[in-house]
Amino acid sequence: MIINTGGRTDTVQYYSEWLLRRFAEGYVLVRNPRYPQLVTRYDLVPDKVDCVVFCSKDYRPILPRLHEVTDRFASYFFYTITAYGRDIEPGVPPIEAGVQTLKELSAQVGRQRVAWRYDPVLLTEKYTVARHLATFEAMARQLAPFVDRCIFSFVELYRKLAVNMPELRPVPPAARRELAAGMGAVAARYGLPLQTCATDEDLSAFGIRSAGCMTLETLGRANGVVFKDRVHRGMRAGCRCIETRDIGAYDSCPNGCRYCYANTDARLAQHNYCFHDPASPLLLGRLEPGDEVHRADQRPFAITARLDDPVLPGF
Repeated sequence: MIINTGGRTDTVQYYSEWLLRRFAEGYVLVRNPRYPQLVTRYDLVPDKVDCVVFCSKDYRPILPRLHEVTDRFASYFFYTITAYGRDIEPGVPPIEAGVQTLKELSAQVGRQRVAWRYDPVLLTEKYTVARHLATFEAMARQLAPFVDRCIFSFVELYRKLAVNMPELRPVPPAARRELAAGMGAVAARYGLPLQTCATDEDLSAFGIRSAGCMTLETLGRANGVVFKDRVHRGMRAGCRCIETRDIGAYDSCPNGCRYCYANTDARLAQHNYCFHDPASPLLLGRLEPGDEVHRADQRPFAITARLDDPVLPGF
């Protein structure tokens, strides 16, 4: 089983103490998003967890103690750093801070375990195609030696974004190709593997690969293990990732990113944050009368070989 710590909320940035305690105690409880009284228990122990995936916009809170997890588990890290400022991402550190922290993370865990996410790519009057390309190049120049690859995606125009970001503009086909051509050229210039996420759009003409960002091949290569072939069902349309289990909760990230897919409302996320108890096995609140707790089926992915050197050639 692959455990995802950051798909529903930024546990690293806001809940690091809780996250580290859950791994130390060896289990976590997760409420079903649709049926809150149904609670799943996941054992966080090496013989039940094949890999721990982290996704965050600020790794500073966990860096000093990250080894408590990486010493025991295979791991992989997605670090999101975009072109946006506090007008779009109110709780996210400035680009310069993110770049420096990513370098520190890479030095600690190895570049083969770190992917830079530049997504979602969205357009407004301020964040134009030209601005994206200039910012992407400035960042790629610094980050290419410290990451395994870069992943980007174009924003999905969910209905709630019309309310949260009325200034948002569609990314028409011509703009998508201009962005892809420019980003592909930059990536090639700095030797940075570049891929899209959760799309069937073919951008291979620009040197951009369309692939899952969390595949057993990628996680295995980064950690020096080979998994048996398994179907990558994906998490949504166009996704080619291996299925994971997320231990976070929706509507709990205080970052306030206006394009956020996991928060329905920034004010609700701030409200829910008040119910966090670092000592609770649940991210928000505690078990209540009537809750039904069941153990997850955690049959691990079978490993066919273990390699001596986790740094393998290829993408």
